[in-house]
Amino acid sequence: MMNNPSFSIIAPIYGVEKYIAEFAESVLGQTYDNIQFVFVNDGTKDSSMEILNGLIDARFPSLKERIVIINKLNEGLPAARRTGLEHATGDYILHVDSDDWLETDAVERIAEEAVRTGSDIIYFDFYKEYASRSKHDVEKDYTAQTKMKFIHGLFNYKAYGYVWNKCVKRTLYEKREVYFSPYGMHEDIYLMSQLIYNAESISHLNLPLYHYRRDNPGSISAAKRRNRRRDSAMNMMDLYDHFKADIPNSPVRDVVGEIMFRSGWLSLRYGFGFFESYTDLPLMLKKLPLSFRNKTFILWQLIVKIYVHTCF
Repeated sequence: MMNNPSFSIIAPIYGVEKYIAEFAESVLGQTYDNIQFVFVNDGTKDSSMEILNGLIDARFPSLKERIVIINKLNEGLPAARRTGLEHATGDYILHVDSDDWLETDAVERIAEEAVRTGSDIIYFDFYKEYASRSKHDVEKDYTAQTKMKFIHGLFNYKAYGYVWNKCVKRTLYEKREVYFSPYGMHEDIYLMSQLIYNAESISHLNLPLYHYRRDNPGSISAAKRRNRRRDSAMNMMDLYDHFKADIPNSPVRDVVGEIMFRSGWLSLRYGFGFFESYTDLPLMLKKLPLSFRNKTFILWQLIVKIYVHTCF
């Protein structure tokens, strides 16, 4: 068991000039000192990187040897996280979004839990930060023995899929191939379902260590909402495609029905054309039973079943 585990904090940076100073102060000012900082400039067009570099020079010059800054073309959040991971050297990986911030002793508290348990995944509670209030969100307790319930909870929104409140051993990314999502929506569920499945030990640290900013969502138009739902469904179908050759021994073992019915319903509702794009979809939907465990309403599941039996 490690007595002084090292950590790599990975933070993609894009369009956060309003928030990056608070983020950087909280990350670079951690009370724990065995941290590598990996900042991925995802082709930001604003002054985020200038602010970050100025803050490092003025307040944290002693950390420069532990700071890695990667400049790349904009490819979106999943690709930026993957790039950061390629440069990470820590025993544990902690993702932080650059418009959020950490408790100053967050890594120290996680390190204590890592030393105590040696867990593959340590996940923790957090605050949702709104313009005029904070909300303390408490995670449910899961272990390696209940990890399939954890994964099912991610897909039906009864557990949080966020990557930033889960500190993961770097070896878990290497234990077996881990896929990164091709689209941004629900990329966290896509990734975390695989890592949770790979884990042999999981610990819940019942402390709020992360501040998740909710006063920066921007307005979501109907078109944007439609696109987000499309991207989410395409991510889930892509995840299924990676593991369909051996479903019983995969992270999607218990969520195939949720993936298929949600994709089928969204395709019908918005005209996404998934039935033609994913040839497995109508075939699987014919076989799958209706289930109240799915997040997709039972009536919507029934409509999808009628459609595929009528048209395919």
